[in-house]
Amino acid sequence: MSAKKVAVIGAGVSGLGAIKSCLEEGLEPMCFENSNDIGGLWRYEETPKSGCPGIYKSLTCNTSKEMTAFSDYPIPDHYPNYMHHSKMMEYLRMYARHFGLMKHIQFLTKVCSVRKRPDFSSSGQWDVVVEADGKQKTYVFDGVMICSGHYTEKYLPLEDFEGITKFRGKYLHTWEYKNLDNFVGKRVVVVGIGNSGADVAGEISRVAEQVFLSTRQGTWIWTRVWDNGNPMDTTLFTRYNRTVQKFCPTFLINRWMENKLNARFNHANYGQPKHRFLSHQAIFGDDLPNHIITGRVLVKPNVKEFTKTSAIFEDGTEESIDAIVFATGYTFSFPFLEDDLAILDSRHSMFKFVFPPQLEKPTLAFIGILQPVGATIPTSELQSRWVVHVFAGLKKLPSESDMMNDINRRKRKMAKEFVNSPRDIHRVQYIDYMDEIASDLGVKPNLFSLLLWDTKLAKEIFFGPCTPYQYRLQGPGKWAGARTAILTQRDRIFKPLRTRVLKHSGSSSSSLFWIKIICTVIFLFVPILAIIQMIYH
Repeated sequence: MSAKKVAVIGAGVSGLGAIKSCLEEGLEPMCFENSNDIGGLWRYEETPKSGCPGIYKSLTCNTSKEMTAFSDYPIPDHYPNYMHHSKMMEYLRMYARHFGLMKHIQFLTKVCSVRKRPDFSSSGQWDVVVEADGKQKTYVFDGVMICSGHYTEKYLPLEDFEGITKFRGKYLHTWEYKNLDNFVGKRVVVVGIGNSGADVAGEISRVAEQVFLSTRQGTWIWTRVWDNGNPMDTTLFTRYNRTVQKFCPTFLINRWMENKLNARFNHANYGQPKHRFLSHQAIFGDDLPNHIITGRVLVKPNVKEFTKTSAIFEDGTEESIDAIVFATGYTFSFPFLEDDLAILDSRHSMFKFVFPPQLEKPTLAFIGILQPVGATIPTSELQSRWVVHVFAGLKKLPSESDMMNDINRRKRKMAKEFVNSPRDIHRVQYIDYMDEIASDLGVKPNLFSLLLWDTKLAKEIFFGPCTPYQYRLQGPGKWAGARTAILTQRDRIFKPLRTRVLKHSGSSSSSLFWIKIICTVIFLFVPILAIIQMIYH
């Protein structure tokens, strides 16, 4: 029997993981990439093509390398914990070479349409029309994995801003922003305070006359560097912390996190957000408080109206401006998907954010179309591992009604916990979601078993960062190097930090050792001698 053929759309981080997952299960992947290179979002281009991601030159990852890595390919130990996009591209190239993925990718190939075959109800197959060198070609696939991401189509709601057509200055979306050169000496308003908005406002403020950061509801800001100088996610995203959170009332978690963030800078003095910490995605803004306290960035409310040369804010203040940067996010777009309304509803409801529930055959999957509170690579990779097992007939999905019940239950839970925002529609907690998919796949680590047979590993899995290697310890796709990767993850975290090594003489180390021994003896035995003395006197 010939291997099932699978179309993978997009060669970004999700697409690369999808190709490898197909190969692991003996499927035959063919990846179509619109550009001339891998990397997707992480590939920097001065002039991005429409329909492709666009990033700015200074972009740095918001998740640390140990939490971001593919589950069976750790990032080199000397790489920084938070990688610049150029370092991320180096890692992706190494990954693609190591697993021989490049030969499965057709570059400069646009996917024109994906539609069901006439016999789809029985075969589950798809007709995929692609275009390369001006010529179209149709392929038949047994499965389709859409890995095109959700940073390709910019969301630019100009109709919401009265007077924008009158504005004489320049306006652009962060998708088009590359560097600060065009903003020297300018007065700039940045609309939106997501991660990109905070990054761009801070960067521009270094050369601009003044930057105004406009936000409708404010935000909570956390930093990449956490307690003791450790990466934030390796400190917070542990199974121990998640267990405590599940038994702790939400208001206490909110209070603890808000107090923690306010200890660095009181958000009330910087424009208090209207929501509690857990109700909306927080952003990374390591440098933003410094730019605000030095006056280079002024936080303003939502823009009410633009004039020819100014912005009028909802508090009634008016500021003259030369340029506008819209950090208003992105919208989902799958223009190649024919009859898409029959496959997806307007809210893109999918079973576990992967499978459209209405399809007669589960042969279409969306990879990486979610917003994890954590890294994207591990979540999308685990999705792909699960999907290929479904495609291969090794795993079965629930009935349509059961999938819809699960989708609606999740929607009700999210509506209760989060503010009504497009950013939170596909939000998931990293460990919870990974464990959910891993349980279906059979790769969730068994802590009780490990506690009996490998206490050292069990301790690191529970108290240490919940790194992707945990999902390679057992079950399908088990990796022999997973245990070592977990037990050495702290070494890889500290390696790029300890670049200034001081030499200590052996005598001083020896002296310190004996001082500790003597102090310990005194601490233990002096109270005992005192008690004996009291007894005999």
